[in-house]
Amino acid sequence: MTTTDVTPERPDRRAWLREHSELGVSVLLLALGALVLTDALTMDVEIAQRGPIGPKTVPVAVGIGLFVVALLLAVDVLRGGRGEAESGEDIDLSEPADRRTVLLLAGVFLAAAVLIEPLGFPVTGALLFWGSAYALGSRHLDRDPLIAAVLSVVTYVIFNNLLGVPLPGGPLMGVL
Repeated sequence: MTTTDVTPERPDRRAWLREHSELGVSVLLLALGALVLTDALTMDVEIAQRGPIGPKTVPVAVGIGLFVVALLLAVDVLRGGRGEAESGEDIDLSEPADRRTVLLLAGVFLAAAVLIEPLGFPVTGALLFWGSAYALGSRHLDRDPLIAAVLSVVTYVIFNNLLGVPLPGGPLMGVL
Protein backbone atom coordinates (compact mmCIF):
# COMPACT_ATOMS: atom_id res chain seq x y z
CA MET A 1 0.00 0.00 0.00
CA THR A 2 1.46 3.33 -1.02
CA THR A 3 0.81 6.73 0.39
CA THR A 4 -1.13 7.65 -2.73
CA ASP A 5 -3.68 4.90 -1.99
CA VAL A 6 -4.61 6.46 1.34
CA THR A 7 -6.88 9.47 1.07
CA PRO A 8 -6.86 11.86 3.98
CA GLU A 9 -10.13 11.79 5.86
CA ARG A 10 -12.20 14.89 5.29
CA PRO A 11 -14.01 16.08 8.36
CA ASP A 12 -17.66 15.16 8.17
CA ARG A 13 -19.54 18.42 7.71
CA ARG A 14 -22.66 17.21 9.50
CA ALA A 15 -20.65 16.01 12.48
CA TRP A 16 -18.92 19.40 12.71
CA LEU A 17 -22.27 21.19 12.55
CA ARG A 18 -23.70 18.85 15.19
CA GLU A 19 -20.75 19.56 17.49
CA HIS A 20 -21.09 23.31 16.94
CA SER A 21 -24.88 23.55 16.84
CA GLU A 22 -24.84 26.38 19.38
CA LEU A 23 -23.50 28.58 16.58
CA GLY A 24 -27.11 28.66 15.37
CA VAL A 25 -28.08 30.47 18.57
CA SER A 26 -25.23 32.88 17.97
CA VAL A 27 -26.46 33.58 14.42
CA LEU A 28 -30.00 34.08 15.73
CA LEU A 29 -28.76 36.55 18.38
CA LEU A 30 -26.73 38.38 15.75
CA ALA A 31 -29.77 38.68 13.44
CA LEU A 32 -31.96 39.82 16.33
CA GLY A 33 -29.34 42.40 17.34
CA ALA A 34 -29.19 43.70 13.76
CA LEU A 35 -32.98 43.95 13.66
CA VAL A 36 -33.16 45.80 16.99
CA LEU A 37 -30.35 48.21 16.05
CA THR A 38 -31.83 48.89 12.61
CA ASP A 39 -35.22 49.58 14.13
CA ALA A 40 -33.76 51.77 16.88
CA LEU A 41 -31.56 53.82 14.59
CA THR A 42 -34.39 54.48 12.12
CA MET A 43 -36.87 55.35 14.88
CA ASP A 44 -38.67 58.68 14.61
CA VAL A 45 -37.89 60.56 17.83
CA GLU A 46 -40.33 63.40 17.42
CA ILE A 47 -42.14 62.34 20.59
CA ALA A 48 -41.33 64.43 23.64
CA GLN A 49 -37.66 63.70 24.26
CA ARG A 50 -36.45 65.03 27.56
CA GLY A 51 -32.78 65.17 28.43
CA PRO A 52 -29.93 63.21 26.89
CA ILE A 53 -31.63 59.83 27.24
CA GLY A 54 -34.35 59.38 24.67
CA PRO A 55 -36.43 56.55 23.27
CA LYS A 56 -33.49 55.21 21.23
CA THR A 57 -31.19 54.61 24.20
CA VAL A 58 -32.52 51.30 25.50
CA PRO A 59 -33.05 49.65 22.09
CA VAL A 60 -29.53 50.64 21.00
CA ALA A 61 -28.09 49.25 24.24
CA VAL A 62 -30.06 46.01 23.82
CA GLY A 63 -28.95 45.68 20.18
CA ILE A 64 -25.30 46.19 21.11
CA GLY A 65 -25.71 43.73 23.98
CA LEU A 66 -27.13 41.13 21.59
CA PHE A 67 -24.13 41.61 19.27
CA VAL A 68 -21.69 41.20 22.17
CA VAL A 69 -23.42 38.07 23.50
CA ALA A 70 -23.55 36.56 19.99
CA LEU A 71 -19.83 37.18 19.51
CA LEU A 72 -18.87 35.80 22.93
CA LEU A 73 -21.04 32.71 22.40
CA ALA A 74 -19.52 32.07 18.95
CA VAL A 75 -15.98 32.38 20.33
CA ASP A 76 -16.80 30.02 23.20
CA VAL A 77 -18.36 27.41 20.89
CA LEU A 78 -15.45 27.57 18.45
CA ARG A 79 -13.03 27.07 21.35
CA GLY A 80 -14.85 23.89 22.32
CA GLY A 81 -17.33 25.18 24.87
CA ARG A 82 -20.56 23.25 25.16
CA GLY A 83 -23.78 24.06 26.93
CA GLU A 84 -24.74 21.76 29.76
CA ALA A 85 -27.68 19.46 29.22
CA GLU A 86 -30.65 20.30 31.38
CA SER A 87 -31.11 18.01 34.31
CA GLY A 88 -34.86 18.39 34.05
CA GLU A 89 -37.46 20.22 35.97
CA ASP A 90 -39.74 19.10 38.72
CA ILE A 91 -42.65 18.41 36.37
CA ASP A 92 -44.54 15.33 35.37
CA LEU A 93 -44.42 15.04 31.58
CA SER A 94 -47.15 12.42 31.61
CA GLU A 95 -49.68 15.04 32.77
CA PRO A 96 -51.56 16.98 30.06
CA ALA A 97 -50.88 20.67 29.52
CA ASP A 98 -52.89 23.14 31.58
CA ARG A 99 -55.02 24.53 28.75
CA ARG A 100 -57.20 26.56 31.11
CA THR A 101 -54.25 28.68 32.25
CA VAL A 102 -53.01 29.21 28.68
CA LEU A 103 -56.49 30.19 27.48
CA LEU A 104 -57.01 32.55 30.43
CA LEU A 105 -53.67 34.26 29.77
CA ALA A 106 -54.39 34.53 26.05
CA GLY A 107 -57.80 36.04 26.83
CA VAL A 108 -56.32 38.55 29.25
CA PHE A 109 -53.70 39.67 26.71
CA LEU A 110 -56.27 39.90 23.93
CA ALA A 111 -58.61 41.90 26.15
CA ALA A 112 -55.76 44.25 27.08
CA ALA A 113 -54.93 44.80 23.41
CA VAL A 114 -58.56 45.66 22.63
CA LEU A 115 -59.20 47.81 25.71
CA ILE A 116 -56.02 49.89 25.86
CA GLU A 117 -57.28 52.65 23.53
CA PRO A 118 -60.72 53.25 25.06
CA LEU A 119 -59.77 52.67 28.70
CA GLY A 120 -56.14 53.81 28.68
CA PHE A 121 -53.05 52.13 30.09
CA PRO A 122 -53.71 52.59 33.84
CA VAL A 123 -57.05 50.75 33.77
CA THR A 124 -56.04 48.20 31.12
CA GLY A 125 -52.69 47.57 32.80
CA ALA A 126 -54.42 46.90 36.11
CA LEU A 127 -56.75 44.43 34.39
CA LEU A 128 -53.76 42.81 32.67
CA PHE A 129 -51.73 42.47 35.88
CA TRP A 130 -54.67 41.19 37.92
CA GLY A 131 -55.89 38.85 35.17
CA SER A 132 -52.42 37.38 34.72
CA ALA A 133 -52.05 36.80 38.46
CA TYR A 134 -55.48 35.14 38.58
CA ALA A 135 -54.73 32.94 35.55
CA LEU A 136 -51.47 31.83 37.13
CA GLY A 137 -53.20 30.75 40.32
CA SER A 138 -53.33 33.66 42.76
CA ARG A 139 -56.67 33.79 44.57
CA HIS A 140 -56.14 36.79 46.87
CA LEU A 141 -59.19 38.70 45.68
CA ASP A 142 -58.72 41.41 48.30
CA ARG A 143 -55.02 42.08 47.66
CA ASP A 144 -54.38 41.33 43.96
CA PRO A 145 -56.53 44.10 42.39
CA LEU A 146 -54.90 46.69 44.67
CA ILE A 147 -51.38 45.51 43.77
CA ALA A 148 -52.35 45.45 40.08
CA ALA A 149 -53.69 49.01 40.23
CA VAL A 150 -50.56 50.31 41.98
CA LEU A 151 -48.26 48.52 39.51
CA SER A 152 -50.21 49.87 36.57
CA VAL A 153 -50.27 53.48 37.76
CA VAL A 154 -46.57 53.40 38.72
CA THR A 155 -45.69 51.92 35.30
CA TYR A 156 -47.78 54.60 33.58
CA VAL A 157 -46.17 57.44 35.53
CA ILE A 158 -42.64 56.11 34.91
CA PHE A 159 -43.13 55.69 31.18
CA ASN A 160 -45.34 58.71 30.49
CA ASN A 161 -43.91 61.31 32.87
CA LEU A 162 -40.31 60.28 33.55
CA LEU A 163 -39.23 58.54 30.33
CA GLY A 164 -41.35 60.64 28.00
CA VAL A 165 -42.95 57.61 26.31
CA PRO A 166 -46.59 58.56 25.80
CA LEU A 167 -49.07 55.90 26.81
CA PRO A 168 -52.83 56.24 26.36
CA GLY A 169 -54.29 57.66 29.55
CA GLY A 170 -57.93 57.06 28.78
CA PRO A 171 -60.43 58.56 31.19
CA LEU A 172 -57.66 59.18 33.75
CA MET A 173 -55.72 61.43 31.33
CA GLY A 174 -56.34 64.59 33.33
CA VAL A 175 -55.88 62.97 36.73
CA LEU A 176 -52.44 61.41 36.25
